[in-house]
Amino acid sequence: MKPMSTVVQERYSRQIRFPQWGEAGQERLATSRIAIVGCGALGSFHAASLARAGAGFLRLIDRDYVELSNLQRQWLFDESAAESVLPKAAASAKELARINQHVVTEIAIADLTPDNVAELLGDVDLILDGSDNFETRFLINDFSVREGIPWIYGGAVSSQGIAMPIIPGKTACFRCLYPEPPQGPQPTCETAGVLNTITAIVAAWQISLAYRILIGAEATAESAADPSEGEESARPWEPRIFQFDVWSGETRHIHMPARQDDCPCCGEREFPHLERSRRTPVSLCGRDAVQIHERKRPLNLDELRTRLEPLGRVMSNEFALRFFLPRYEITIFPDGRAIIKGTQDVGVARSLYAQYIGL
Repeated sequence: MKPMSTVVQERYSRQIRFPQWGEAGQERLATSRIAIVGCGALGSFHAASLARAGAGFLRLIDRDYVELSNLQRQWLFDESAAESVLPKAAASAKELARINQHVVTEIAIADLTPDNVAELLGDVDLILDGSDNFETRFLINDFSVREGIPWIYGGAVSSQGIAMPIIPGKTACFRCLYPEPPQGPQPTCETAGVLNTITAIVAAWQISLAYRILIGAEATAESAADPSEGEESARPWEPRIFQFDVWSGETRHIHMPARQDDCPCCGEREFPHLERSRRTPVSLCGRDAVQIHERKRPLNLDELRTRLEPLGRVMSNEFALRFFLPRYEITIFPDGRAIIKGTQDVGVARSLYAQYIGL
């Protein structure tokens, strides 16, 4: 192994001194490739932590833009990002460059779909879930199991949160535990609120799990300064499901179940979520908004701005254009995708898209 430079050793010295980490662990992290799906409350914390720790490559995937209500819990954004209509992936990358210029970042201002999942997740060592919906998680799980790439699930709402690792071939997959999405209305950050402490705890726990997976058991053995330091570091790692409630103060964990032989995904190797189209309009989880993605050719935002300016206020940058109407806001991306804020009615959203953008 090539010796570390003095600058690298100093920058990461506090984690290198952790016996189970060491220089071997730092080298593994520096060569790792990680995809973060969703750059909101969880994902922005993921990105900041990994950049500060010296991860090699981060791919930031997010379909949304920064809003004022995000700033309470989404750690990489400030007021200027909200005022500038910056996509979350772009705003995250901009801040990460200030945190650690040696970390390579790649942004995808896009919805994760069956059409692009192989391109966005196929060349990474680990996938971190920072999404806000089960549809995306089932898609990640199908791809993860099919390709043998570990991923880490996390969710938080109100004061409660959950985190767990999914390691194909070693643990249960997401569909072993959740064969179908939850039925009926579910609490969301919009309806039930959310404390920034629970999002931070869940995201930090996900990152801790990520370190353990990326560094691996071999790094623990190689970097242990003294085997006599205790039996704890020598124990085999047992993945677990962790649940937290920061308001009641309750925490609990259970051992991650083994893979279920009759699971349609990891048992029978059926991957229906990789075959479904995501180009139909969808109401965004917990938000008074609908996403439309129906165009098959890119949009020229400069031309669109010229066309819309006589009709209302317009803000734009290289990543997105926002068009303000009396009751609605329409944010349009260069790939033709749009988020219509002010309605959960797909019909209304489709009508506005057709009226101002065209189908």
